[in-house]
Parts: sequence; structure tokens; C-alpha cells
Amino acid sequence: MVIRRLPETTANRIAAGEVVERPAAVVKELVENALDAGARQIRVSLEQGGIGRVLVEDDGCGMGPEDLALSVERHATSKLPEEAMLFAIGTLGFRGEALPSIGAVARLAITSRPREGAAHRITVEGGRVSAVAPASGAPGTRVEVNDLFFATPARRKFLRTPRGEGEAAMDALRRLALAWPEVGFEAVLDGRGVLSLPPATRDARIRDLLGEDFAAAALPISGGAPGVLELSGLAGGPAYTRATAMEQHLVVNRRPVRDPLLRAALRVAYREVMAPGRHPVAAIFLDLPASEVDVNVHPMKTELRFRDAAGVRGAVISALRRALGHGVGQVAGPSGPTLGYAGPARLSFSAPPRPAYSSGGFAEAPLPLAFPAPAPAAAPQAAPVPAEHPLGRALAQVLQTYILAEAPDGALILVDQHAAHERLTHERLSEEMRAGSVRAQPLLIPAVVELPGAAVLAEAAPELARLGLELEGFGPGAVIVRALPALLGAPDPAPLLRDLAEELTESGEGTALALRLDAAIARLACHGSIRAGRRLTPAEMDALLRAMERTPRAATCSHGRPTYLRLGASEFARLFGRS
Repeated sequence: MVIRRLPETTANRIAAGEVVERPAAVVKELVENALDAGARQIRVSLEQGGIGRVLVEDDGCGMGPEDLALSVERHATSKLPEEAMLFAIGTLGFRGEALPSIGAVARLAITSRPREGAAHRITVEGGRVSAVAPASGAPGTRVEVNDLFFATPARRKFLRTPRGEGEAAMDALRRLALAWPEVGFEAVLDGRGVLSLPPATRDARIRDLLGEDFAAAALPISGGAPGVLELSGLAGGPAYTRATAMEQHLVVNRRPVRDPLLRAALRVAYREVMAPGRHPVAAIFLDLPASEVDVNVHPMKTELRFRDAAGVRGAVISALRRALGHGVGQVAGPSGPTLGYAGPARLSFSAPPRPAYSSGGFAEAPLPLAFPAPAPAAAPQAAPVPAEHPLGRALAQVLQTYILAEAPDGALILVDQHAAHERLTHERLSEEMRAGSVRAQPLLIPAVVELPGAAVLAEAAPELARLGLELEGFGPGAVIVRALPALLGAPDPAPLLRDLAEELTESGEGTALALRLDAAIARLACHGSIRAGRRLTPAEMDALLRAMERTPRAATCSHGRPTYLRLGASEFARLFGRS
């Protein structure tokens, strides 16, 4: 084998594989170019999720004919006037690869007009560049990309469905819109308007994109030092969580990123106040000198390298913990257990009062779960614990979250009521699924739920129908829910659907159907289970223990967390230093 130079067309197509993974990458690169050009209004149109056509129009500074010709050459850019600036990048793009990479695998047409001058047009098809020609057009730039990957059909086979690709492209656009609130954004998907954001303040843009519920529940965060590292934004409280980290919006120097260091800082900050397997929602903005961060470490520029990584990580963790401590005083879910920061938590043991049930709004799943509650014995304290009940007899409820029980051998059993009921619900749903399908309970009034992942849910509607969840698309960005699994009672469908959408998006279309359904069942079980903070009667607590004893895999919940702890004589001796 001899070494030879690759043809330029082949080299461009190889480079395109790093820069242009899917339509979302095309949208990201073109919108970043528009922002770097000073645009104040950007319009994005997609057909077939961007596979058929991507059109990005802006009112930026535009290009003359000479710059237009250079823009489609590799490594030609206006954003690095000198080499020293490579270590202090102040723009979103800088490599000069986006347009030639797109033109290498698609049909690209660019029409541009500077504010003082005439419009011109250039085309690139599969790497073949036309001459620049006069054209008509408004000031700014219009970039049209047709038939993505027509020149590399093998790459096209790896794309998701048009609906899934369109949703990914809209997610990329929303993240850029969050980072640039002073810019107006408009998006059209297959002829339907799906996004309309006028120029706004940062707080207003956060409300528009993350929702009024988040804005109302969020805590303001701030930290760092002017000129060194300035940190600001909003973070959800410990009760405002998601199934995945998709709703963590991290912006560094106006650049949306998915940086592992920053995500790890979020996990650490919330570790002691949030249940394992849940993720906080946040919109965090970091501003620091360009020389303190290297953005040239990832082809898609979504990961960074900080000069003082430990300092950045520490500042994010400190700001979040300060907000969590001062903003809410005590960390708790709705009516849930509290844990103060001022000192060690105190445990109080008491027999629970009878629960007060609400007749309005959405209700929790009924407890017990399809099994009868035994009548309490006349003198339960004196009765011996039957040996056939290894989880013993309920004694009390602790912090309205845990059931304290005595095992037949005198050991202490501590049960997490939500985790335990989640496993019971999961197994019942799985049992119904194995029998054919999950029994559905039609809603008296169908519920319309708006959420970013509506397209993913509508696409998965046939699968979800097997789980007793009947829904369909309802215009752009919404679904209409007609039935829920009967085992869940009547939970608010919005949080459930939000978690399901994130779960299905992360699992991807290539995941086996059985795994996708099992992941969906786990989410259904979580939302259909009794919550921390729900007061239980002694009969309900005993019924939960008996059901656990009859249920497979009852030692852990659907997410792998333990449902109960057992403290016997040896464990107590160790705790008190008697061993």
C-alpha cells in the first residue's frame, strides 16, 4: 500500500462526517453563522425534518461576491484575523468547515447581500462549486440545503425518521435561542409554524422555552467574580426534576454546550437533595474571558476545556448549593420530608394520622394496589409477628416517607414507600403487558398537553397504546391524551408525558422494542406510585408490606434503588460500637 493524497471531494466528505451528523447539525452550523454575522432576526424552515430541505434566512451583514466564493472553500473564515485569536475565540464558528462540509454531501445554495451592495448567489452540489452569479435578495443571507446526504447515501440510512430529525433540529434551535434572547427566532416545520420568539430579555426567553412552571419554581443563581467568571441563571428546586438531563441548558460565552464537567457539577450540587435517577432542570450562563476556555476540542464545539477547570466546577457547585440552601430554606417535595441545611436532620417517630383525601384535581394512584388491606388486629402491639411475613408488622410512618416495621426475629425494617410501591406497580404493569396489553382507563375529558417532545410521543403512539396510554399528535408541539393505564389512578399526565418523551428520545429508535417498552413501564410505574409525604394508615402500611413479600424483585425499585433496609442485632451493634 502506498500513501496518496485523497481527492478533494473525498476529503470534504470525510470532514463532513465530523461536522454534519444530521439535519440538527446543519441547523446549528447555519444559525451560528447567522448569529456571528450580527443577525437580529433568524427564520428556519424544515421539510421532512430537514432531510429534504433546510432553509435559514437572516438579516445579518451579508457577503459580497468575493467573500461568497471563499465561504465554500475549506478553512476559509472571517473569524480568525490572526493566529493568536485561536486561543481566545470570541465567535461561535471559526474553523471555516461548515459550508464546504454541507456542500460536500448535499445541494447547497447561498444568496447573500451586504447592507450596502447587490445580492449574489453560489451553489455547491456534492462538492461541485458553481460560479458566483448576480441574484435578487434582501440584505442578509439565505442558505438553502436540499437532499441532505444525497452524495453519501450510506450516511442517510443512519438518520432517524423525519419526525425525530425535526425534533432534534428544533432542540438545537431552542438552545441557541436561549443563549441569544435579544435575537428573534422563527421556525417552520413542514409548513407549520412551530416556534415564534420575538427579541426578549433573558428571563422572558427562559419562560418562553422552559415554561411558566419552571420559571415559577426556579431559584436564581449567581456567583463568580466580575471579569474572571460570572455565573447566572435559574435552577429548578429539588422537587422539579426530569427523567434525563435533556433539560439542562448550559451556556458558556453565549455558546450552548453539553460539557461533561458542567453536568458533573450539577450532579454534585444536587446529590444530597435529589433522588437518584432524577435530574434537575436548569438554565445556567457562564461568562469568562475567551482566553480562559478552549472551544476547539470537539468537532461540534459542544465540549470545552477550561484553563481553571477546578475553579469553574467549584463556582458552579457553590452557586447552586447556595441557591438551594437560601432559596428554599428546607429542601422538600410537595408536602414531603424536609432536610434543613443549618444542622443535622432530626428523626421523629410517630404513628401517622389518617390521610385527608382531596376530591378535586388529579389524584394519586389508590393504595393498596389491587389488593385488600387487612383489618388491624385488636392489639397489634402484643400480637407476635408471623414467621411467613419476613417484612414483619408496621409500627409507624417516619417523615411521612418511610414505613418502620418489626421483623419476626426482632430486626428493624425501614421501607421507602414510594420505591416499594413503584416496584409493585412496575410488576403489575409488566404482568398485564405479558398477558397482551395494559388495561386502559379512558379520560372523561381528553387532556391536551403541550411539551417539546410531543413529536417523539406521537411517533411512539402505537407502542404506548400497548401500555394503556392512548394519545395522538395535536398540532405542533402538543398531544391529546385519551386514556391512561388504569393501574395509575388519575395522575397529572403532563409530568408523565414529559418524562416518557425524554426516556424515548434517549433510548433512540434503534433500541429494541422490548427495552423501549420496559423503560416506558418504569416511568409509568414511577408516576403511578404513592409519593413521599403521603400519610398512610396502619392497614395500608401492612398491606404494602404483604404485597412486597409476594412480588418478584421487590428488593429494588424500577431504577435499582433499594426499597427497604434491614437492621438486625449485628447492624445495631456495629452502629453503637458494641461489636
